[in-house]
Amino acid sequence: MLLTTPPDLLVQARTRRSLRPGRPLRAGFLYGPALLLAAWVAGSATGLLDPRFLSAPWTVLSSAGELIANGRLQANLLSSVQRVGLGLAFGIPIGTLLALVSGLSRWGEAIIDGPVQIKRAVPALALMPLLILWLGIGEGMKVTVIALGVAVPIYIHTHNGLRSIDSRYVELAESVGLGRAAFIRKVVLPGALPGFLLGMRFAVTTAWLFLVVAELINSTTGIGYMMDLARTYGQTDVILVGLVLYGLLGLFSDAAVRLVERRALSWRRTLAG
Repeated sequence: MLLTTPPDLLVQARTRRSLRPGRPLRAGFLYGPALLLAAWVAGSATGLLDPRFLSAPWTVLSSAGELIANGRLQANLLSSVQRVGLGLAFGIPIGTLLALVSGLSRWGEAIIDGPVQIKRAVPALALMPLLILWLGIGEGMKVTVIALGVAVPIYIHTHNGLRSIDSRYVELAESVGLGRAAFIRKVVLPGALPGFLLGMRFAVTTAWLFLVVAELINSTTGIGYMMDLARTYGQTDVILVGLVLYGLLGLFSDAAVRLVERRALSWRRTLAG
């Protein structure tokens, strides 16, 4: 006997397949920036973009080559990367620890969540005068600004991941008699991992944003300092070199976290399949 599938079921199956996003494109995160670059090149080549206000891509590329040749770009880039690295190194553990305490304890949430939300609402520029009074204008102040900015998205998304753990897993852990430490290791941490990695994506981008704020105030090194100095002398091309560099650093930082996310959470695609 030949088995056939009803036509309506075939239509539904095709519809479900067409609505799925499908597999991600290889290097798909580069497509949008490539279109922006193409528009920039076309606008500069046709004269639609005034070079006095927005330098042409080839002018920016030439200026970048000069900055590399005299070593200014490498030195400033190294200073900026070091600040971001230290800010992430301090901000990620702080945000994660606060999220775990708040997410696993009602008292912890009552004490911690309010101040974190207040910090979230306070702009970075509003904190700068106070941090300068407390820490001076050295590297400690700049790293602290970045760390505070990084800790907030880590806390928010990790805390949300903890609160979103399926209650069935909690009931299963109770039924098999898991202890507190085993419960945290086998249920809490895996359940919070998607939220933590989402927070990491926001954190690495936020780190570069807060770096700009920190380096525009009394800095003598860094990409922000290079851009501020170029503003003083009206060097639009150098300013664009810094902007492009900031954009590329943020883009590839996010891409690195997304790569880790896809590999660490491959089990979710297996369950979904």
